[in-house]
Amino acid sequence: MGIILYTNPSHIVPTAINDLKKWINPRAAAKHLIERYYHQLTEGCGNESCSNSWCASSVGFNRMDNNAAAVKALELYKVNAKLCDPHPSKKGTASTYLESSAHSNSACGNRKLNHKDVHSVRDNFKDVNYLTEEKVYEILDICGEKEDYSPLIRVIGRVFSSAEGLVQSFRRSKPHTKEELKSLQGKDEDKDEDEKEAAACSATAMEEDSPASSSSSRLGEGSSGENDVQKLAPDEVSVDIEAVRRVYERLLSNEKIEAAFLNALVYLSPNVECDLTYHNVYSRDPNYLNLFVIVMENSNLHSPEYLEIALPQFCKAMSKLPLAAQAKLASLWSHYSAGQIRRMVETFQQLITYKVISNEFNSRNLVNDDDAVVAATKCLKIVYYANVLGGDLDVEHNEDEDEEPIPESSELTLQELLGEERRNKKGPRVDPVETELGIRTNDCRRPLIVFEEFVNEPLNEVLEMDKDYTFFKVETENKFSFMTCPFILNPVTKNLGLYYDNRIRMYSERRITVLYSLVQGQQLNPYLRLKVRRDHIIDDALVRLEMIAMENPADLKKQLYVEFEGEQGVDEGGVSKEFFQLVVEEIFNPDIGMFTYDERTKLFWFNSSSLENEGQYTLIGIVLGLAIYNNCILDVHFPMVVYRKLMGKKGTFRDLADANPVLYQSLKELLEYEGSVEEDMMITFQISQTDLFGNPLMYDLRENGDKIPVTNENRKEFVAQYAEYMLNKSVEKQFKAFRRGFHMVTNESPLKYLFRPEEIELLICGSRNLDFLALEETTEYDGGYNRDSRIIKEFWETLHSFGEEQKRFFLQFTTGTDRAPVGGLGKLKMIIAKNGPDTDRLPTSHTCFNVLLLPEYSSKEKLRERLLKAITYAKGFGML
Repeated sequence: MGIILYTNPSHIVPTAINDLKKWINPRAAAKHLIERYYHQLTEGCGNESCSNSWCASSVGFNRMDNNAAAVKALELYKVNAKLCDPHPSKKGTASTYLESSAHSNSACGNRKLNHKDVHSVRDNFKDVNYLTEEKVYEILDICGEKEDYSPLIRVIGRVFSSAEGLVQSFRRSKPHTKEELKSLQGKDEDKDEDEKEAAACSATAMEEDSPASSSSSRLGEGSSGENDVQKLAPDEVSVDIEAVRRVYERLLSNEKIEAAFLNALVYLSPNVECDLTYHNVYSRDPNYLNLFVIVMENSNLHSPEYLEIALPQFCKAMSKLPLAAQAKLASLWSHYSAGQIRRMVETFQQLITYKVISNEFNSRNLVNDDDAVVAATKCLKIVYYANVLGGDLDVEHNEDEDEEPIPESSELTLQELLGEERRNKKGPRVDPVETELGIRTNDCRRPLIVFEEFVNEPLNEVLEMDKDYTFFKVETENKFSFMTCPFILNPVTKNLGLYYDNRIRMYSERRITVLYSLVQGQQLNPYLRLKVRRDHIIDDALVRLEMIAMENPADLKKQLYVEFEGEQGVDEGGVSKEFFQLVVEEIFNPDIGMFTYDERTKLFWFNSSSLENEGQYTLIGIVLGLAIYNNCILDVHFPMVVYRKLMGKKGTFRDLADANPVLYQSLKELLEYEGSVEEDMMITFQISQTDLFGNPLMYDLRENGDKIPVTNENRKEFVAQYAEYMLNKSVEKQFKAFRRGFHMVTNESPLKYLFRPEEIELLICGSRNLDFLALEETTEYDGGYNRDSRIIKEFWETLHSFGEEQKRFFLQFTTGTDRAPVGGLGKLKMIIAKNGPDTDRLPTSHTCFNVLLLPEYSSKEKLRERLLKAITYAKGFGML
């Protein structure tokens, strides 16, 4: 039923989108028909003997309010129900109505049963206020025999539109035997009834039998028997989920019955929202959660029929669930299969995308104000944590907290100067659902479905991130921020939110400095100024940053301003890029000995026998933090375990797969060895390493490890302790210093809240995928050049012909780094400006602004020769 819309709009069939938009915005004729249905439902046609059950003039018609009439009018239009002609006469009796209705072509169609048969069938089920699997099949069989499904439609309309009835339905009892399941699944139903009859009669059933609003508010007050079920585990509910799935599977295949579920959900949702908002119903009866479990098993929720009214209203109701109920739902759904989780994700993503492409959101009409999108995102969060819980979790291996807290600024903050309490003094926020569940996203090694399926690209395209960030910081109940649900945002959008946070913090520190300079006469220093010598860059940077970290670490949160001694240049970003590049090149130089380099993996790792002091490792941690804080990309190559450790997780055996693949493979073979490990391998709990000078060093994984053989029974312990030593204990001192430096800059940032470890690597290192076609598409031109200029066409032909290394040289020359930013080269915003007529001068660049100054060379060959020479010999302060 329906198409999946939540992927990138470019992947959606355009005609499908147009059809959906036409469905939402009917033409004038369709609008006129809907208005006629509305007036027919509210005022009637004037004929008291009218036989149309959807006319207010007909006998037995239950009056409805204007809102319900508007909803029903739209439904009648969709099924092309009968419309009455205006009739001036008001004569007629109930008897004539009954007589004429037996022969007229009413909205319920011609029946093969007479009225006596119909009413006898209906009367048999008027006492059914909740459903079981057996009861559904019993009614289905009777309806199939008589070829009239209206009794079943009436029961579904009554039960599924009543919170009280739905909560008591499909309760678990003793398990079915195999014979019972076989007999239940073997039954079939008749599929010959007219679809219009089902749609109209389902609504009639609800009009006649739907309980008064908020009947479910009585739950827990007088109910007995059905609510007294066996004690449940924290991740269990009393509803028989498998029975619900079997019922849906049989009923949803019958198109005549399907409309009953849709109409019932429209009536149910507002009452449920009221119950949860005002009546605190879940705390009085935890079985109320059954309602959401049952509705979410409907595999047609993402079909177009539900997207306009039913699903948005249900999402609004579900978003009102208290925290404990959300956590329980997440725990329950975590036991579902990946396919079932994906179906629920698609349901909510479908609604979000549908609303986004159907509306024109901008800075004045924010997507944050769309109730349906916000509610669906909140519901998607529950499924997200179910996906995390149901995945491969590691909640045990957590890094110890720093023994000494990160020093706070000795100066008052701007808020404290103004008499306000400092926000987020204890660090970034934690999602309350995580706290309730006792897990973190970073505890999940591998989710049930990949995290990328939770990202909604159409939403990211219309989100005004500056406004969203404001709502995120203010934390008011009236405004929703999508930054509180970072799983739905792509790295580019999250990086923009982090950029706003960093810039505002920089401006805050700058204002505080100005205040102190005015009040106390201190020297005005609104920037983090680093003056370094090119030949002693590590020593100069280390001394300066150590002094700042000791005296006032808040200065690290000022905007970085680098000056090379003896060189002219204003740092608008380009000088800082070169500073980071030179620091990284020197500090990762194998000759220094701070890090070891693996030629096979091309990755660096902490040298456990390094002679350097901890301050050097603190420096590189600060450099990584400053790179994120100042939006610079670094050419560092760490295994993923480093970023996991920065986010609070210890390295384990599985992290050796990319950190040390040779060792990982050896240990994996040890675990899988089928012979006698003790006799065939003769290894003990003592391992050896080499120090900086190649001398062997022995280490006991257990006390007297050289005397403890590794056996088939204890080999798992050996592997776990080996990995613990290699990834954690052997480099504990170095890594703690490194992490401390990193946290000096990022401790108050929403970095941990927004990003997963693999996204942290993307922030620091940029993308390794260099798409120069995307760069060509987004490049702008100045000084007389445009996309059609001869030299511009020759420039791109030349650049595309370069090898991979030459392309990286070009990026380094133009932008100050050979990596693409988060989101790829299409996000770079490069400018090519004309720099005079034909000349022998080389091209130049402003790396601060990603500007290439290109003379109008007379030939393509000269352009290639001049450009290659410029990018090849660009190191040093040849860049501006």
